[in-house]
Amino acid sequence: MNEKNVKIEERSFRFAKGIIKIVVSLPNDNVKFVLGKQLMRSGTAIGANVEEAQGGISRADFIHSMNIAKKEARETAYWLRLLLEFDFSKKQSVEESLNECNELLKMLTAIVKTSQKSC
Repeated sequence: MNEKNVKIEERSFRFAKGIIKIVVSLPNDNVKFVLGKQLMRSGTAIGANVEEAQGGISRADFIHSMNIAKKEARETAYWLRLLLEFDFSKKQSVEESLNECNELLKMLTAIVKTSQKSC
């Protein structure tokens, strides 16, 4: 199946798993404590908000949760870009995650725009 055809729920879940793997692989130092904590929080919140949107009680609630997921994706991209400034063994994983994060951001933006048009 083409990656673009995979539902946002599944992609955001797989993305969160990748973020967890990156954070676990960070060296045990202040970078892991500070950046890892922020990355873990925002990177896993994307999927959590997508899931919450699925149970929204109204279209406005759905849009609100998807917008929060979008904001979390933007924050996650920031932490990933910052992490790329450090030299460690998982740099390729971080680059791949940043690319996927940008794809999720595009998907979330399209979902929000489409949902707002049908209100």
